[in-house]
This record gives sequence, structure tokens and C-alpha cells, in this order.
Amino acid sequence: MTLRQHAAVNVLVGLALVAAIAVAPVAAHAESRLKQRPPEAPKKLPPVNSHTKNLDVLFEALKVAPDEDSARAVEARIWAIWMKTPSDTVALLMARARAAVEKKESDVALKLLDAIIKLRPDYVEAWNRRATLHYMGNDYVRAMEDIQEVLRREPRHFAALAGLGLILEETGDNKRALDAFRRALAINPHLEKVPEMVKTLTEKVEGRDI
Repeated sequence: MTLRQHAAVNVLVGLALVAAIAVAPVAAHAESRLKQRPPEAPKKLPPVNSHTKNLDVLFEALKVAPDEDSARAVEARIWAIWMKTPSDTVALLMARARAAVEKKESDVALKLLDAIIKLRPDYVEAWNRRATLHYMGNDYVRAMEDIQEVLRREPRHFAALAGLGLILEETGDNKRALDAFRRALAINPHLEKVPEMVKTLTEKVEGRDI
């Protein structure tokens, strides 16, 4: 793979994406492989106001954005809506979770996200953040479970779809990985690096054009 180096991972993949994935033990040297992080919210987000509440309009605008700058502006508005916390308590817990991640205290961050999800299971971004942490910790089964919760609540979550593609690719299911990446691009054609992954996987799954 051109985007990152990783050791082979032996797995059994469920017939449906919602099924749990049985992942065989990873070789010791796999811990050093370079991983591609799923797309994340930009550091600075616009305030959520009457002009940014209609996600349907924003997703349509994202598809037809004429250039990268326009696309990034629309994408930031979408992220602003996704990131908007439903209560002051959730906002405080999310802030502490972000701080824990920055300090590389993944266990603390996971406990905080667990608390948010228990308190407000309708808050999609808590599921997405927890999925990312599970993925970065090589816990693909739990990452997949959280991604399914994200997509059940917001099927257009392009970051979750990209994360799904990464997991499926790394666990050897190139066909479903390609499908997930294509779905992500259909929603957000301006995702970084995903077009390259689609090109690489298309050659593997469908072969080169003759």
C-alpha cells in the first residue's frame, strides 16, 4: 500500500457490515505500522446559526462546491452542526475528552466518551470520537460497532464512512472497503487521500483497465 506500511492482519469478516469482526491476534511488529487517521473536524468551526442548521442544503452545497476553499467552508459548517453539544454537561465532558486525547491519555478519553454516550446516546459525535479512539488502539470490533451507531443516526457522516473503509481495508475486506470509500466520496467529493485509496482499491478489486 502506498499510503502507509502495515503488517498483515488475519481476520474473519462478517457477511454484513453490522456484524462483529473476528480479528486474529496481530503480529508484534504490527504495532509500528503507520495508520491513516479518519477525517476529523477542523480546529476552528463557525458558530451554528440559522444559516447552518439545514444539513440537507449544506450536503448539496458540498457536492457542487466549485473549489477546495468553498468545500472546506461548507464542510466546516457541517462539522459545526455535528459538534454542537446538546448540553453544558456534555460540552464539559467533550472538552475533557479532547484534552485527554491531546495528552495521549486514551483510557481517560474513552471513559469520558462512555459517560457522554450513556448520558446522551443521541449525540452522534461522541460515538464517532470513540470509534476513532478504538481504531487508533487497534480495537476494530468496537470501532466497527461505534461506526454503525454513527451511521444509523447520520448515514451521511463521511468521516465515519472513511473510517469504516480504513478498518475494512486493514482487515482484508477490500471489496467492502472500496464500497465504503466510494460512499464517503459520493457525500463529500473533497475528502483528502480518499480518492487515492479508491484508485488503489479499484485496481485490486476490479483490476486495471485494459
